[in-house]
Amino acid sequence: MESKATAGLTLHSHTGAAYRFDPGALCLELLTTGGPGPYRRYEVLYEPADLAAWATRSRLIPTPVLEVAPAEVAGLRELRDALFRVVIAHTRGEPRPIPDLETINAAAARPALAPAIAPDGTRQWAGNPTGTHLAATVARDAVDLLTGPFAHRIRTCAAEDCHLVYVDTSRPGRRRWCSMEHCGNRHKVRTLRARQADER
Repeated sequence: MESKATAGLTLHSHTGAAYRFDPGALCLELLTTGGPGPYRRYEVLYEPADLAAWATRSRLIPTPVLEVAPAEVAGLRELRDALFRVVIAHTRGEPRPIPDLETINAAAARPALAPAIAPDGTRQWAGNPTGTHLAATVARDAVDLLTGPFAHRIRTCAAEDCHLVYVDTSRPGRRRWCSMEHCGNRHKVRTLRARQADER
């Protein structure tokens, strides 16, 4: 899948500071919208407009103009929660929950967003994209990621109080933080302060 010029999402810390987070994959971008269990408090997908807003922020090119039914929003939340559990199990080396794999596979088996060429030569999406098409696209991206060459590089941010998941696509493969301007910078500040305290 192509990326937008500036890949990643703009997120906000608990203090309100904005920072860029690039999880490296469309399916992992969906995990920033909420999740199962304790991540439910971060839920942002309640109605069709919320899903359309997420699509606007995602790496899809161009942003699909979606016709979304309320049931499709619920379906995206179900897919996201299943994907969340599978990805976390994957990063921990644990068995992937079979019901969640079935949810992802069922979504991936449906028709996905289909690219097309517009009369002016630009890229567009064929037909009338729906929430189901979007879910299938996300699910197929998840299948590609979890079975592809970067599957072993799916990680959780190294900060103890951060749970963002990303795939490290850098050449050296040593990425530790969700974002250098957020958790990476906080780590630098803490390290500097600890060093200064030791020197005193």
